[in-house]
Amino acid sequence: MPLNLPILLTWLRVALIPLVVGVFYLPESVLAPHLQNVFAAGFFVIAAVTDWLDGFLARRWNQTSSFGAFLDPVADKLMVVAALLSLLALDRVSDLIALIIIGRELTISALREWMAQIGASKSVAVNFFGKLKTACQMTAIPLLLWHDPVGTLDTARIGTWMIYAAAVLTLYSMFYYMKLAWPQIRERSR
Repeated sequence: MPLNLPILLTWLRVALIPLVVGVFYLPESVLAPHLQNVFAAGFFVIAAVTDWLDGFLARRWNQTSSFGAFLDPVADKLMVVAALLSLLALDRVSDLIALIIIGRELTISALREWMAQIGASKSVAVNFFGKLKTACQMTAIPLLLWHDPVGTLDTARIGTWMIYAAAVLTLYSMFYYMKLAWPQIRERSR
């Protein structure tokens, strides 16, 4: 396993996951509910920034590796799933939305793994729709974690609309990837 700054940033993202979730388990005498929201949102934003930064630095410094290519999407999925499960427990996101987003992540991860095994991974490489879905998720989740109004800004309402948009983009991007992979699926199922 190579040890460089991009890999360390990815590991930092993994290490932040228990902090995003864990603050909600602290008693109110230790951390008031408002501060739980602030810390959870802050940890998630730091993790989301490392998601962008590790990839940027790995490409810029030519420090890409197969281990980094494996660990980065795993860290991303763990971060999103952990946050969604916390939001589900806090009743800030619906079961259906969480199921759509988590189900898509599992489906597309499995599809990419299968496509890589048959040597066709480029046909399901990340594209614009996947990036747009990620941007919506990475905006919606910290707004829902924060949850409290900021002045006249209703973060809960904006976060809810953004997570709905993320769910729609999630479904669209999943069907888009499945359409790209369909010729390979059909050919190998004969």
